[in-house]
Amino acid sequence: MVASPVAREAARVLLFDASGRILLLQGHDPAQPGRHWWFTPGGGLEAGESHPEAAVRELAEETGFVISVDQLVGPVWERSALFDFMETPFVQHEEFFMATLAADAVAGSLAWTDTETDTIDESRWFSITELRDVTIEIFPTHLRHLLTTVTPWDGQLRHLGEEHA
Repeated sequence: MVASPVAREAARVLLFDASGRILLLQGHDPAQPGRHWWFTPGGGLEAGESHPEAAVRELAEETGFVISVDQLVGPVWERSALFDFMETPFVQHEEFFMATLAADAVAGSLAWTDTETDTIDESRWFSITELRDVTIEIFPTHLRHLLTTVTPWDGQLRHLGEEHA
């Protein structure tokens, strides 16, 4: 019997540094040995939380960078991500926001869950040029191309549809 997918709302952040590089996290799923991917910081909304509030909270927990909701731009994209993680199917409606850090921004401490500790391998800043050379999966899948729609952003929310990961 196939389990019904867990449906949830989520918020993600396209975090840029003062040089225009984007921060991505690299993760893996212990249930899928050998598979690794890069992804944007973010995660599920908690009870009573808005998408922008979740974006700011998740960013602080996963990267240590603390920003305010006022520093978010967007949402710039939205999509439905269908994926399996740790043997559980998910259907996740995601809103993507942008933020740019000041040149002197310093990350604080991380507040990872046990799952994040077990599945996040590293974080790294990428220039758009460096993203072209990445050989493992990146989510959203078309991130390399999609970044051109937000650098600079024209104020239009883009609906990315469904993505199966």
